Amino acid sequence: MLLKLIADEPRHGYELIRAIEELTGGRYVPSPGMIYPTLTLLDEMGHIAEAKSEGARKSFAVTPDGIAHLAERKVEVDALFARLAELAGLQERTDSAPVRRAMGNLREALINRLGRDGVQKKTVHDAVAIIDEAAQKIERL
Repeated sequence: MLLKLIADEPRHGYELIRAIEELTGGRYVPSPGMIYPTLTLLDEMGHIAEAKSEGARKSFAVTPDGIAHLAERKVEVDALFARLAELAGLQERTDSAPVRRAMGNLREALINRLGRDGVQKKTVHDAVAIIDEAAQKIERL
């Protein structure tokens, strides 16, 4: 994945992290501990090389060996990027603003109602039953 992103345009580690985050719709953000050792490995394998860049960050560009490696694994790379697009689609459907708003409303209603002094166990059980019923209705949509 990193090799393909670098083949698309020279990048440094932070740009790669942000590119992956964007590709997954924010669902996955790799850590620097995953990115930088992989960049070192790709460099040692001869698939990337340091590119001229402005600033302190070290950018990398793909080498001819890297392009050949990508071509040999085109099916795998395409499948990986399709999976990332699926993650982004899932994130968009499940974490949209209206869904977050509704979940926030539910949370606040629970905190306000169940956070009062003297709340009966029956009230807690009734609230749980309402949430379970809503979940079942959503599953049947």
